[in-house]
Amino acid sequence: MVGGVIDIPAGLVASQETFNGAAGHAFVAALPQRAAGFLDRWSLQLNGPSMYGNCALVLPVLRADGSRAALKLQYLDEETAGEPIALRTWAGDGAVRLLEYDEETGTLLLERLDASRSLTHEPDSRAAALVIARLLAHLTAVSAPPELRQHLGPLAAAMLKQVPSALPRLSDPADRRLIEDCAAAVREVAAEPGDRLLHWDLHYDNVLGADSEDRGPWLAIDPKPLSGDPGFELFPALTNRFDADEIRWRFDAMTDVIGLDRARARAWTLGRVLQNALWAIEDGHQPAPDHLEIGRRLRDPH
Repeated sequence: MVGGVIDIPAGLVASQETFNGAAGHAFVAALPQRAAGFLDRWSLQLNGPSMYGNCALVLPVLRADGSRAALKLQYLDEETAGEPIALRTWAGDGAVRLLEYDEETGTLLLERLDASRSLTHEPDSRAAALVIARLLAHLTAVSAPPELRQHLGPLAAAMLKQVPSALPRLSDPADRRLIEDCAAAVREVAAEPGDRLLHWDLHYDNVLGADSEDRGPWLAIDPKPLSGDPGFELFPALTNRFDADEIRWRFDAMTDVIGLDRARARAWTLGRVLQNALWAIEDGHQPAPDHLEIGRRLRDPH
């Protein structure tokens, strides 16, 4: 809050215009009025500088009882619409607590976490991977609620449908063979896509320290929830702080902690390699070298 006006970071303005065009511009323009409305509606008082991600403005606030919270004003789309469904289902077990939600705008009131302490700052890469694994063990222990719209089965089918047209756009024949192998691995498990509640975006910046000792030490934020197999969740922890020589260690350690069938987890992780490769190709790029290396190491474990 600066001089009675809500501060909207330039980075949020830029990301909204890049990803959402005119709709993103309109979202940003409406933020001051929307924020003022929810501060009044939920009896909130601003309590710190604005924070943001690609799709949301987050305002630290105090509730009427003096407790600390965070008001999240976000661009509402198919992914963000599922966030309150997941957070209500998890009810604070491994994830940030949802305190209030407005369905029309997608605005959320969340428990306050320690934004200065993300898992990105954990110096031990193996310890960080184990934090992710322990969180996933909690988050994926529950069934996806029936109202969740995103499901791994249709997503996998759509990926496989894209493969034939994408392959010729890969410049390296070895990369084409790898992506074909990833698709083959997905075909082996696609008939049983799973029904667990997945976070789908559990990278290190989406894990924050709790604001109180009884809630710690780490909690997940910003889910892009999906119903499916927990093996589809491991990929971010393999790409974050990438180290080719640690791929197998992290994969084996996480599957042990979560209690996953390693063959199925391998297939669905290759599915994430495929997914990211298809996104890159669609944008006119070659797949990221570290993503391809994960695919090679898991395809050829020995």
